[in-house]
Amino acid sequence: MIHVAIIAGGKGERFWPFSTRENPKQLLKIASDKTMLEETLDRVSDFVPLERTVIVTGENIRKQILDRHPTIKDSNILAEPFGKNTCLAVGFAAIHLFKKDPDGVMVVLSADHFIRPKERLIDILRFGAAIAERDDVLITIGINPTRPETGYGYIELGEHYDSFDGLISFKVKQFKEKPNRTLAQQYYIGRMHMWNSGMFIWSTKSILNAISRCKPEMHRLLTEYGEKIGTADELKARQELFERAEGVSIDVGVLEEANNVVVIKADLIWDDIGSWLALERISIKDKDNNVSIGDTILHESFEISAVNAGEGILATLGISDLVVVKTDSVVLVAHKTRVNDIKSLLARLKDDPRYDKYL
Repeated sequence: MIHVAIIAGGKGERFWPFSTRENPKQLLKIASDKTMLEETLDRVSDFVPLERTVIVTGENIRKQILDRHPTIKDSNILAEPFGKNTCLAVGFAAIHLFKKDPDGVMVVLSADHFIRPKERLIDILRFGAAIAERDDVLITIGINPTRPETGYGYIELGEHYDSFDGLISFKVKQFKEKPNRTLAQQYYIGRMHMWNSGMFIWSTKSILNAISRCKPEMHRLLTEYGEKIGTADELKARQELFERAEGVSIDVGVLEEANNVVVIKADLIWDDIGSWLALERISIKDKDNNVSIGDTILHESFEISAVNAGEGILATLGISDLVVVKTDSVVLVAHKTRVNDIKSLLARLKDDPRYDKYL
């Protein structure tokens, strides 16, 4: 059977002050009138039923997820005691799914993506699942670049692997880190590099075997934990797993080391909703190229993103190239060139206990 694992951890700090510790990005309505988690669930609801979907998230927001999404049951949630990066998150989900369905296929999605149309995504997932059921491969989904983006990792295409109904997959020649502007331009023009979307398809056996080869200590810890699943010692064993396992991304820890990685070339409208800059790519703009969310008045202002998530109005006059965000207790004003540095601002706030309630 096919299962879906949605990675919904993280704090979404680059969406502060809208996103906070107890109200992170995946629980916010950013791309539509649904939360990011709801969007993710909806786009695969015709592909895999909810009872075969798990959400890997932090224990600290389990209650918020259940309270805000009545269709989600506690059995859908795999709660991490604390975040330890994506390799462990994927392994954690894989060992649970393997215990339930040793021959299962696992689709890994992120809860902070913008994807259209969902029907094409399902076509791609079905194609990938058919390959994963047949072959011992690790499949990633690559996005055709629409601009020379420096904020994403890239995948260099190797030789052709498989095709079906207009979809094509390739062996992965190499993963490339986030490039500088010159390299990004070359990748964009050359058409032999895809954006690394962070969406994956593989059998539970294949990913656990890959972790065993690339991260043997993590695999040992996962195996020990797997023996305690369903017992009275499960939660204690889970805590020990997260305390002892290495914190590394699935890309760096496994995919860049493995020799059986395949990429499906995806013709999707896709965006990683990573920071406030994503709003101008996914939202309708006014005649002055402004994005406005909530009750705002933007007068003689150009190419700004204004978000009012609080009471009252947000008004601007004679400004440009800024992100302005207002909540009930915080106002953020940042130049667009510095929005990705919000974490440095939060680090300063964390140093002063007076500001802890705003984080």
